[in-house]
Amino acid sequence: MFIKIPLTSSMKTLTKSFKYLSPFVLYALGVFAFTNKGIYCWLPLLFTFFLIPSIELLIKPDSRNLDEVEESLAKKNKAYDLILYLAVILQYYSLWLFLSNFDLHNLTTFEVVGRVFSMGLLCGTFGINVAHELGHRVNFFEQLLAKMLLLTSLYMHFFIEHNKGHHKHVATPHDPSTAKLNQPVYLFWPQTLIGTYKSAWRISIQEAKKNNKLFYLVNNEMFLFQAIQIAFTFCIYFIFGLPVTLLFIAAAFIGALLLETVNYIEHYGLTRQQTNNNQYERVQPEHSWNSNHIIGRLLLFELSRHSDHHYMASRKYQILRNIDKAPQMPTGYPGMILLSLFPPLWFNVMHKQLKEQEIL
Repeated sequence: MFIKIPLTSSMKTLTKSFKYLSPFVLYALGVFAFTNKGIYCWLPLLFTFFLIPSIELLIKPDSRNLDEVEESLAKKNKAYDLILYLAVILQYYSLWLFLSNFDLHNLTTFEVVGRVFSMGLLCGTFGINVAHELGHRVNFFEQLLAKMLLLTSLYMHFFIEHNKGHHKHVATPHDPSTAKLNQPVYLFWPQTLIGTYKSAWRISIQEAKKNNKLFYLVNNEMFLFQAIQIAFTFCIYFIFGLPVTLLFIAAAFIGALLLETVNYIEHYGLTRQQTNNNQYERVQPEHSWNSNHIIGRLLLFELSRHSDHHYMASRKYQILRNIDKAPQMPTGYPGMILLSLFPPLWFNVMHKQLKEQEIL
């Protein structure tokens, strides 16, 4: 005989938060990758870019939103925040495993490359993506965690440029993170990698000048971030040696490329109209591509509900909404990232989407 225990609304909300622990399967696969040999070194990549896209082709997107009561409870539920804090701990633990288990004399090139790409995946998925979520928070502690995560990807300037540059200029010619129509991802990468770095310096120096700081060229947040990243890299060098340090830098670069590929698919071909006073219209949901494919949503902590994120950046990941007028991707983020690497196929699929949704 079973006794049925009724769940309160708070208990139900807490239970729902547990689904966001599912991305941590990548950390478990990372442990296998960094402590084993052979195909195990590639498990995180196979899971993310083979298994997930295959499943998402078979599962219909879920466009449902929380109702008012569910949203209110989810907003107050600290479990959603604790899950993000846990990611910080696991990211540094994974990085330690990656660095400390490199016996290059006993690893094949196949295994080394697999481990580097696996660490790069963790840098992009957790090191930058979770930092993106925490970086939009307003309290010092969560912003500090965001910077700590970005440090593992050597991409701390993202904290400056994304919040104060990208969100302001998205879908305009002034945003290096917005891909133009007919622009292949391979030409977008140098545009965004160089452009966002320069933009972060410009924003930091302008803020230092505004605050009347002496020696504003070095007395600014961007200069501090560069010093921290150099010190962090030198610590890795002194502990693990030059070869492992170079592999770490390679993994961090892969994480950056993954993040910028996500930027590519999120805003490809979308533009805001210029107004009479030489400004641009307010950012609307139709200026970002949206995806409701559930596995990709969970894997990236709802990043794929990007239209609502840009419309209202202060909304926490667990309460992001589907907005009907937002342009919709044909599949989830992992599949779209793969598709973007083949420009002719990408243009064929996405230009059809633009025409069907009356954007092109």
